[in-house]
Amino acid sequence: MIKELEQDNLNEIVSDNETVVVQYMAGWCGNCRLMKPKFKKLASENENATFLLVDAEKYPESRKMANVDNLPTFATFKNGSFVNQVQTNKFEPLKDLVNEVTSN
Repeated sequence: MIKELEQDNLNEIVSDNETVVVQYMAGWCGNCRLMKPKFKKLASENENATFLLVDAEKYPESRKMANVDNLPTFATFKNGSFVNQVQTNKFEPLKDLVNEVTSN
């Protein structure tokens, strides 16, 4: 299941959950909309991780946590710390990023 961030509190969610995967997006971003179903698919296959959609324009503090400078950006956090991020509109790099934190 995917949750959508409703306030600029990603740091709290990362602290409260062992594994967090984030899609940074924006309403105007076409590639973000194209990647959302792929992100949802990975969320349904990895129920042990928290999957979040974060509007990078609304939540600047959350955006800073993964040094987001392009959209869509996908980021992973484990045990309260940033692990990695990828800026992509392709499924394979996203899948590899998710596997990096969920297969351990």
